[in-house]
Amino acid sequence: MIRRAWPADAPALEAILHETFATTWRPNITPAAAQAFLDERRPAAYVAERGLEFWVAERGGEVVGLAHREGDFVHALHVHSAHARRGVGARLMDRIEAEAADAGLTTLRLETDTFNTASQAFYRTRGYREAGRYPDEEWNSGLTTLLLVKDLTGG
Repeated sequence: MIRRAWPADAPALEAILHETFATTWRPNITPAAAQAFLDERRPAAYVAERGLEFWVAERGGEVVGLAHREGDFVHALHVHSAHARRGVGARLMDRIEAEAADAGLTTLRLETDTFNTASQAFYRTRGYREAGRYPDEEWNSGLTTLLLVKDLTGG
């Protein structure tokens, strides 16, 4: 089931963000960047500030994924690794893309990093195309960010 986040979802949302950090980002960033992520309590801050804007995927009463869009930019898509490759991310993106199209947007943008080939493949199958590359300043780890864009008009 895809639904809007509820205040009671906060611990599950933070846990998903920590888990995806540990499995996806931590192996690819410097120890200093990883420690900053933990010290700054980024998942808790993000959920506290924006969590009620999230769409969540719930399976068997458990929150297993989240997505966040603001305007034409998808800020987050995270699926707990125990539920990866089971259609959760696709269902969340279906909802985000439909919501954006219903709002009259003609394109959606998002970012991933060059090391994250699994996310690149996922987005490519959904019609996203690379529109730019630039240094990833968030992690200060020498990574390169990819800007991906999708035309929502079907053109």
